Amino acid sequence: MVPETAPATGRSPGHAVLAIDIGGTKLAAALVDQDGRLRGRTTRPTPPGDAEAIWTALAAAVTEAMGEETVIGAGMGCAGPLDTVAGTASPVNIPSWRGFPVRDRLAALLGGPPVTLVNDAVAGAVAEYRHGAGRGSRAMLGMVVSTGVGGGLILDGKVYAGPTGNAGHIGHTTVDLNGERCPCGSRGCVETFTSGTSMVRWARANGWTHPAPDGAALAADARAGHQVALAAFDRAGRGLAAGIASAAALCDLDRVVIGGGVSRSWDVLEPPLVRAMRDYAGLAFVRRVTVVPSELGAEAGLLGAAALAHDPELV
Repeated sequence: MVPETAPATGRSPGHAVLAIDIGGTKLAAALVDQDGRLRGRTTRPTPPGDAEAIWTALAAAVTEAMGEETVIGAGMGCAGPLDTVAGTASPVNIPSWRGFPVRDRLAALLGGPPVTLVNDAVAGAVAEYRHGAGRGSRAMLGMVVSTGVGGGLILDGKVYAGPTGNAGHIGHTTVDLNGERCPCGSRGCVETFTSGTSMVRWARANGWTHPAPDGAALAADARAGHQVALAAFDRAGRGLAAGIASAAALCDLDRVVIGGGVSRSWDVLEPPLVRAMRDYAGLAFVRRVTVVPSELGAEAGLLGAAALAHDPELV
């Protein structure tokens, strides 16, 4: 496990990169040394307001993380979809950002160093592949299961992000042809089963009540044996397994690493996921895929973004 923070290493400021993680729930920024240690980590909740309000919060997080230091580059993981050619972001779970020029805005704020923009799940996948639960894999899918569901592919040791940076976006693959509408506009996506938001919404629609109805409360009730909460995790596990089995059949995966807020409830998510994988993984080469939780937790996105800033040729 990489430590959340680290003391100064004695390197000059120019050896650090800026790492940023942009999600529907929180914004995070940190300086990361060449040895992968985080310094000055800061977070902000993602504001519910307009595009400029979110940018202002992100800029404040960046300014606080950097202090008086300078950096040689920046890596930014952002919920997608993205256009990495244009440097814009249109996250499904940040409705006010549609074609938002986040890469150019950050470059202007920093005043010179190069900025690498990738899907947040790609950043997380890189970190897990290098430092965490993906070590030793040949073909890996890293997933972020949180407010939304994203994915990043590493095939034969190389990131495969696709022409626009959106390859591996497993959250918006269809697992139910007649399923509910997804925020992306499609039907029956993995995200409609498995995101924390979808799980809580489904549970509430089916009679679950709680004074603070969020994912942590739902997991706590599932551990206590609440039938609707258990059913929500069973439904999430089935949706996740169907998506993973399809991805494994398509890409010949040997490992899937699951991070994000929902992965913190691995103890209640894993049993229905394992059961459903037995049902959906029919072919022998699909059955060999292993599904494991993140080892790096909330730091995976920042560590992966930093690795890509140090070595943009990874993408």
